[in-house]
Amino acid sequence: MMTYSDYIKEIEERKGQGLHPKPIDGAELLSEIIEQIKDLNNEYRAESLNFFIYNVVPGTTPAANVKANFLKEIVLGQSVVAEITPAFALELLSHMKGGTSIKVLLDLALGNDIAIAKDAAEVLKTQVFLYEADTDRLAEAFKSGNEIAAAILESYAKAEFFTKLPEIAEEIKVITFIAGEGDISTDLLSPGNQAHSRSDRELHGKCLISPDAQAEIKALAEANPDKSVMLIAEKGTMGVGSSRMSGVNNVALWSGKQASPYVPFINIAPIVAGTNGISPIFLTTVDVTGGIGLDLKNWVKKTDANGEVVRNESGDPILEEVYSVATGTVLTINTKTKKLYSGDKELIDISKAFTPQKIEFIKAGGSYAIVFGKKLQTFASKTLGIDIVPVYAPSKEVSVEGQGLTAVEKIFNANAVGTTPGKVLHAGSDVRVTVNIVGSQDTTGLMTSQELESMAATVISPIVDGAYQSGCHTASVWDNKSKANIPRLMKFMNDFGLITARDPKGVYHSMTDVIHKVLNDITVNEWAIIIGGDSHTRMSKGVAFGADSGTVALALATGEASMPIPESVKVTFKGDMKGYMDFRDVVHATQAQMLKTFGGENVFQGRIIEVHLGTLNADQAFTFTDWTAEMKAKASICISEDYTLIESLEMAKGRIQIMIDKGMDNQNQVLKGLIAIADKRIAAIISGEKPALRPDANAKYYAEVVVDLDQIAEPMIADPDVNNADVSKRYTHDTIRPLSFYGGVKKVDLGFIGSCMVHKGDMKILAHMLKNIDEQEGKVEFKAPLVVAPPTYNIVDELKAEGDWEILQKYSGFEFDDNVPKAAARTSYENMLYLERPGCNLCMGNQEKATKGDTVMATSTRLFQGRVVEDTEGKKGESLLSSTPVVVLSTILGRTPTIEEYKTAVEGINLTKFAPSHKLLVK
Repeated sequence: MMTYSDYIKEIEERKGQGLHPKPIDGAELLSEIIEQIKDLNNEYRAESLNFFIYNVVPGTTPAANVKANFLKEIVLGQSVVAEITPAFALELLSHMKGGTSIKVLLDLALGNDIAIAKDAAEVLKTQVFLYEADTDRLAEAFKSGNEIAAAILESYAKAEFFTKLPEIAEEIKVITFIAGEGDISTDLLSPGNQAHSRSDRELHGKCLISPDAQAEIKALAEANPDKSVMLIAEKGTMGVGSSRMSGVNNVALWSGKQASPYVPFINIAPIVAGTNGISPIFLTTVDVTGGIGLDLKNWVKKTDANGEVVRNESGDPILEEVYSVATGTVLTINTKTKKLYSGDKELIDISKAFTPQKIEFIKAGGSYAIVFGKKLQTFASKTLGIDIVPVYAPSKEVSVEGQGLTAVEKIFNANAVGTTPGKVLHAGSDVRVTVNIVGSQDTTGLMTSQELESMAATVISPIVDGAYQSGCHTASVWDNKSKANIPRLMKFMNDFGLITARDPKGVYHSMTDVIHKVLNDITVNEWAIIIGGDSHTRMSKGVAFGADSGTVALALATGEASMPIPESVKVTFKGDMKGYMDFRDVVHATQAQMLKTFGGENVFQGRIIEVHLGTLNADQAFTFTDWTAEMKAKASICISEDYTLIESLEMAKGRIQIMIDKGMDNQNQVLKGLIAIADKRIAAIISGEKPALRPDANAKYYAEVVVDLDQIAEPMIADPDVNNADVSKRYTHDTIRPLSFYGGVKKVDLGFIGSCMVHKGDMKILAHMLKNIDEQEGKVEFKAPLVVAPPTYNIVDELKAEGDWEILQKYSGFEFDDNVPKAAARTSYENMLYLERPGCNLCMGNQEKATKGDTVMATSTRLFQGRVVEDTEGKKGESLLSSTPVVVLSTILGRTPTIEEYKTAVEGINLTKFAPSHKLLVK
């Protein structure tokens, strides 16, 4: 509970950080401020008025509830504040977005004072964030003959809350700012190690790129008040690696515009661009804020006189600059011609950024308003008994006669709502779909809770089968920041209706399992659509989309998501996997062979990877689907054989039952319901009523990739290539090298096994390798530290039951203790094995990190600059990604092994195997 004196003290502390007062979200503080406003002689009255008008968080926060009710008193004349007239009070209510403000407006509009009712109704006609309790009141009043209610409903039926908004400008002047060269990870825009501050938007904005960059953006904006600063990924893709709503928020804070004059630090309409466009999951986040994302294509592959691509000594295409976007370049976006201009010169077509749907997002200030507006118009029309008036751009429905369906097309058709009945939709269609499973993770969860409050949502949509709030990203260190943020988050989400990793009541043991692993377990139908607040939300059952915190909030509140049906790339396999190889090598080889086949073009980018793994269960197949985030795919679908799918569903049931046994189910018995869904699905497969999901034999793909297992002769490593002369080639995940490239001499400073890319089998590989080395050498001696973070507690429990954990304990120098969790992150490591708490650990980069300048060999997914390891002045940190056996051997040797050393070390070890299915996995 914060008092006014505490708030003033906090304000002084923030001044020292160059920050403004923190927006108020607490009821107690705002109540005290209101009392000071009522006291005309109070020495703090003037500043209290300022705080009340301009510094309160809207939506369903406790402070918003207090503010709305006080404004109601002013409108009714029950309280008199000279500076806030009844008309101004109504204007303030119009900026509060929902929750109590809507209830107050309905109270006024449906009240007995006709003059007030009419004024309140005019405000209500501009609002879209209404829920069932609100619309039910309107419907009842209408049925009772209330003329004001009828007028409001008529306005809603015409969607005047949208049609009366100003049209978007025909010309938008921009001035460019090169944010970086090559792919720009969202870590540059919102670093993982600053995750704790994301809910404090102004403070978090200080971490965008660098102080120098912030100063340059500010100077550009001040010198060009008629232009928007456009952040650019030169020679790369903007926003790879994560959806990161906080990244878009930071960009908007520095280069966007304020959403409301009465709500601080919530900005909208950022403009971002990349030579190779915007990462799909990041582009969705841009849409949430009504922003613009451009594919510039300002560098193209150089060709010779015969039209052949010219390549350099490394075999990479040489790029030529088509037009310059150097920092300070003035360009014009024309939203009518949908072209980008430099003066009068047309540069490029940008129509993909201005589809009818995206134009609506821009006009409405974000995609949420469109989603809620459509629902509100539908409700009003139904209540009035009239047909829906066409207002919004019709959903794009692409249907090709005689063409079969890919797996993702089948899933979208099965889950679509609001489409033409009986019409079969193909890729390119814009679709609203129901969402089955939703996941919120802990470093973005506070933002998701803020989004839920801002859209006035109080309870999870009943059409969501299950939702989970994780604790994995803050699992490594239980520091003061975590202690302040995480319990508050868990209580909010638990109250909202999610299954939570931590029990706000403290009954069950806290679970820090990696969110993607939990979502993979609670997805119990391969026809499901999953939305999760992390780019690695990519399940081996169903189709899953990593999303920003806002899209997660929308899915939780409405049970829906909207997006185009993506094109698919089909991946199949041939040949035989060599006995000494691990499946992780197949995953890396898929990317390498794809790039080679298509001349360096990443055909996976922005598309669905439909991978025909067939014989791999959900745990093992997850290694592939998880990596598809680094392939820049929008999502992935795993095509399984019937009985492999049954095995995976039975495994999921067992894991869910463990969660139930721990006491994690809620009053709605969500987890019990998921087991029932799994049982029903298994029965349908066994009976033949509905076999495992298959694409049609005549489905159309953007491309087909056949991975030749015979070509994979040695372990494959994803290398950040930190010293590549072409900066744009660094940190891309596209440099896949064989082990022999390193000649057995590259020094390795630290190894990491853990996070979402490993499963139980990887832990067993580690245990057996250590046991073998002990038997061969008489001891296990580490020449580099080895950090091990199992992804889930279930795996730890199973390893304990099977004796493998005991082997790991024998060789470890540290083992996590939940009773005494670490209170501070490590700053240095000894040459020993660390058994860390289940969770993300080094992969997240927000708590634990390797020593600066280290070369890390990891099973992780992240090789971005500064993520796992930061640079020193004299040496760049490197995060090389490989299989578990390569990581183990590298830490034993303190260097990369030779292929001969590797083969000897894995002899007799049960590596993760894969053999292509002999069945035709099509319908």
